[in-house]
Amino acid sequence: MNSEFRQDLVSGDWILIAPTRSKRPDQFKTAKSRQKTPERDCPLEFAGEKGNGKLIFSWPTKHTWRVRVITNKYPVVYPGKTKTTPKKEGPISVIAGVGYHEMAVTRDHHTNFPKLDPADALLVFQAFQSRYQYFSGDKNILYVSLMHNWGPTAGASIYHPHYQIVAIPLVPPDVEHSLEGSRRYFEVKKRCVHCTQIAWEKKQKKRIVYENNETIAFCPFVSRAPFEIRIFPKRHLPFFENTKTDTLKGITETLQKSLGKLKSSLNDPDYNFFIHTAPIKNRDDYQHYHWHIEVIPRTTISAGFELGTAIEINPLDPDKAAAILKLAR
Repeated sequence: MNSEFRQDLVSGDWILIAPTRSKRPDQFKTAKSRQKTPERDCPLEFAGEKGNGKLIFSWPTKHTWRVRVITNKYPVVYPGKTKTTPKKEGPISVIAGVGYHEMAVTRDHHTNFPKLDPADALLVFQAFQSRYQYFSGDKNILYVSLMHNWGPTAGASIYHPHYQIVAIPLVPPDVEHSLEGSRRYFEVKKRCVHCTQIAWEKKQKKRIVYENNETIAFCPFVSRAPFEIRIFPKRHLPFFENTKTDTLKGITETLQKSLGKLKSSLNDPDYNFFIHTAPIKNRDDYQHYHWHIEVIPRTTISAGFELGTAIEINPLDPDKAAAILKLAR
């Protein structure tokens, strides 16, 4: 196919699919550069102990733990008791960096999310839910960012698998764009934009990577990066933290399968996955939203065109990316 500009149905952002820049799919396979820190030198082997973060809780017990939540030793925000209100520094709006920065840590030093026992994968997401529900009682917190960075090019500074939980006093711009796009579509069409996308992808049958009774994963038609995957609950659910266990099991299974396919297809690439969900406050305003997970493998680098125009160039047709991933185990 020739190059094609495509506009995201939700955000309105444009991306450029330019497959002529990619001569063969295996060029996206990454060379192994991940440094495996010895267990004896890893601070997360003693998560919540010996000064390696403050222990918040352990599952199933403190001594037989499979997943722990601890405070981040180097937080980007700090807890605060006074209510945050925006102020002005000249013409610039400023909000105090109040919030919480925590980590969910899994026990095994070498087992990242796609290789976890399914019960442990579910525990990670239940830990996410538990902390999200806890932060909802803080008057300063408007949004909780839940994410996993795997590998140095994805921002992981520690090899031992861990998952970031960052509660902040504002709604991030990327989430705000997603919320606003969803709201605009609902006001015009009277239906969820993400449910519309899911129905179209199921009808097309080209880009679905994996699905089960509860969830679906596909390479979106408007993919910002090669092998980008989005994972949705099939039912319309605005709030991640209220998702029932059966659906959460479906989500973790689909995420594990999708990441496993990326690993086998691309030689274990670095990646980020993160959750987009409705904010904590004013919940009635977000019934139109549909929470989901976005997975971005780190296979390309943004250069001058992308930085200067905010138009990402994807050198791989999402149809081809999905076809490759479907065949992977």
